[in-house]
Amino acid sequence: MICASLRQTPCTVFHVKMYFEFLHSESIEDMGYSMSKLEAETELLDGSSSNHGATESARHNIPSHFLDHEIAQLTKLRSGPHENISRILPGKREVPVSTFKMLAAREANYSGRGRFSKADSCHVLSKYLPVNGPWIVDQMATRAYVSQFSADGSLFVAAFQGSHIRIYDVERGWKVHKNILAKSLRWTVTDTSLSPGQRHLVYATMSPIVHIVNVGSAATESLANITEIHDGLDLAADEDDSFGIFSVKFSTDGREVVAGSSDDAIYVYDLEANKLSLRISAHESDVNSVCFADESGHLIYSGSDDNLCKVWDRRCFRAKEKPAGVLMGHLEGITFLDSRGDGRYFISNGKDQAIKLWDIRKMSTKSTWHYEWDYRWMDYPPQTRDLKHPFDHSVATYKGHSVLRTLIRCYFSPEYSTGQRYIYTGSHDTCIYIYDLDQLRRRSFS
Repeated sequence: MICASLRQTPCTVFHVKMYFEFLHSESIEDMGYSMSKLEAETELLDGSSSNHGATESARHNIPSHFLDHEIAQLTKLRSGPHENISRILPGKREVPVSTFKMLAAREANYSGRGRFSKADSCHVLSKYLPVNGPWIVDQMATRAYVSQFSADGSLFVAAFQGSHIRIYDVERGWKVHKNILAKSLRWTVTDTSLSPGQRHLVYATMSPIVHIVNVGSAATESLANITEIHDGLDLAADEDDSFGIFSVKFSTDGREVVAGSSDDAIYVYDLEANKLSLRISAHESDVNSVCFADESGHLIYSGSDDNLCKVWDRRCFRAKEKPAGVLMGHLEGITFLDSRGDGRYFISNGKDQAIKLWDIRKMSTKSTWHYEWDYRWMDYPPQTRDLKHPFDHSVATYKGHSVLRTLIRCYFSPEYSTGQRYIYTGSHDTCIYIYDLDQLRRRSFS
């Protein structure tokens, strides 16, 4: 069952990303979005210095726990109002400019452009969070483990334990665009990735062979090697190799695929040359998540059950055969990574029940610090919840959600509609948690 509340425990974030795909909507309220509590309070304040209608915290000027780091400023540049609007309109600078005054400033042409800039639009739209649902989109006989939106939010991919992968056309009422029957499935489909042009999809399972499907073909049904060919990309260097793939991602140019495996390694496959181009003995345990850092494809991020995030620079790897750096801070294994796309920042979800924000300029050498437990069938030990890694170099930590039983995903919200202002994640308690990147507390959840 594909449900808006992600009630299937093994399922990670299913459709949260569509909550932020509303840049072109005519009426946000009609679409089922509403302001978060803090934003609603801001609208009551209306950006003025008056205390009438203000909340208790606003009247007494109680400070919020804002992140004091360069990324907070970069995020404000992407999701904040034009400086002329902020300067001309009176009011408190620590709260967002109200929607009413943003519209008034646009009509008065305070920005000098006669229209909203991209950041202005993000400032208005990022105030709204989804309030409707949950609703059932589809229902299958087996559990769902994987989900992914296309870059533009028009397609949605869901992968199920019973060999099925379905691609839904979001803009056509969630009609099934492609129904794929996976080949050589072992246990479940562990990960999928859409190519940048949305023409191809790769899927992985607990096998060293990753399969690629042409999803741009006209036929709806795609049965492996019956109605369509599912080409196998063999990552094994030897026929006797036996390992599974936990994570697979396309490069930004669609020419390569990177994968993380159960044999503690990272693999890079060259699609144009049709061969394995790189294998890295990367970690001391399962590599649960990998991704390219930016458009160049030179940097790769990896996260493992050895509690470490690592950065790999392919330009100098062959000379050193070592990671460019190690990022310590998680007390338990890493379940997922998401890059901000700038080659500098990324987030990680951990079995220590925390999301961490990283700046790779703070990389260090490896250190060991471990607490033994198994997240698949054990609750997280309460005595460790408030522990801090002695060498934690993360920029910020976000807590409140639950990471148990499966590899829970986390993502930056889309740049085009929110300026990547939020971090959102699935949770074992069936909720979706949304964190404001520059505020060190949970902003909202549903």
